[in-house]
Amino acid sequence: MLKRLGTHLTGMLCALLLASAPAWAAKDTVIIDLSNETATCDPHMQWNQNSYGVYRNIFDNLITRDNHGTIIPAVASSWKYLNDTQIEFTIRKDITFHDGTPLTPEDVVYSITRITDKATASPQRSQFEAVSKAEVTGPDRVVFTTSKPYPPLLAQLVKLSIVPKAYVEKVGKEEFNKKPVGSGPYKFVEWQRGVHILLQRNDKYWGNKGFFEKAEFRFVPDPSTRVADLRTGKADLAVDLNPDLSATIKNDKVCEPRVTLTERVAFLRTNNGRTPTSNKLVRQAIAYGIDKQGIIDGLMNGQDRIADTMLTKEMAGYSEMAGYPYDPDKARKLIAEAGDAAKEELIFATAPSYDQRIVQAVQQMLTDIGLKVRIEMMDQASFLKAVQQGDLSGRPHISFGRWSCACMDADGVVYPLLHSSSAWSQTRNATLDGLLDEARICLDPAKRVELYAGADKIILDEAYILPLYQVAYIYGANKNLIWSPTPDESLFLNRMSWK
Repeated sequence: MLKRLGTHLTGMLCALLLASAPAWAAKDTVIIDLSNETATCDPHMQWNQNSYGVYRNIFDNLITRDNHGTIIPAVASSWKYLNDTQIEFTIRKDITFHDGTPLTPEDVVYSITRITDKATASPQRSQFEAVSKAEVTGPDRVVFTTSKPYPPLLAQLVKLSIVPKAYVEKVGKEEFNKKPVGSGPYKFVEWQRGVHILLQRNDKYWGNKGFFEKAEFRFVPDPSTRVADLRTGKADLAVDLNPDLSATIKNDKVCEPRVTLTERVAFLRTNNGRTPTSNKLVRQAIAYGIDKQGIIDGLMNGQDRIADTMLTKEMAGYSEMAGYPYDPDKARKLIAEAGDAAKEELIFATAPSYDQRIVQAVQQMLTDIGLKVRIEMMDQASFLKAVQQGDLSGRPHISFGRWSCACMDADGVVYPLLHSSSAWSQTRNATLDGLLDEARICLDPAKRVELYAGADKIILDEAYILPLYQVAYIYGANKNLIWSPTPDESLFLNRMSWK
């Protein structure tokens, strides 16, 4: 009788403890609201945040960065330079892909070869094309050879995701995007278009395993909805909040804003291969007509910094340079000087993932100086395609963007955005190409700064691309989520946990 009573009391006590435990104590799924649908799950096909935040958890990179920005081992456990143009990597032997097959040096060689192959049509190609040869040199060794010395190589390789050669070749590029197989801390489960992507923890992961059993990345273009999701507990983390919305959750009981100044720079891209933005006077007028500080103070709550070039102080190759001051009267004079060339309507491309208050403010500023500007809203995938298609005459006149190479080196910014060989570039200037080609192979740090300064002078004078501000990125997070934002804007699920 006493034994039965003791058992009964123990059961009641357990029930009371479970009933009184907070709901988050047993949470097994982390829910993240993205600002737009993921463009691709193929890690070699895009470098936009809503894609990278997802696929970076499915795939391992050759090497990576810790939360402090230091390059650390990943698939490669170590590396050493053999000479100025060759680097040898030792590949871990204990990694398997999600389909159970081992990750091998052949997969590493295949990955760099695939992304640099013109037939793959990767928008990231310009960031890796310095690698002219990759070969397996031992059971756990690969050697990358660059055609010339390439100082930013390691900084770029933190972005090289390793894909399974056999699986990709078996299913093809289109199916691989739909059902990606990697070796990362989370496995792909489902992609419901327009709704979400579901991931499952990889319990056999070789590295730090994820705290959460599952992860759901939801596509929520409306920022107000993302905030509402945080407040009601429908989301644990939301990306890309504007300052006004972040202020509304500053004293919230459930969630809070989390802010970091990133290496990302917001900019206007001008199409130099289509009238009227092919006219230098029109481009310069646009540059003088934008009140950067007004945007920062009026719309960004003063958290961002004016950017005069596409490089930030933290990047190798940076040099201080004065940009265009806000001078609407000068802008109007340049438009008058341009004459009929400035009368054509400008198509201003954008996507929901960008703060439309800024887009509209820029439209108004350009209208005030006498230009005709029409905003053209596209979904993220269509926007990326529009600003990368081969013929410049078919691209929009101007587009808003925010660029981060996550490599902390000038080569990862100005080369893909401005070298004529890059799919992203809307600039055709042989002198500029020459400076960028020379800078990316220069081993003398002081000389590299000098070369990039020369390139920046051309870019500024021609107003090829118009930097606006260094982005202070604002997330919203549940107060119980243990996670701090980093300057490279990474969303590593296995670096998150719950209080």
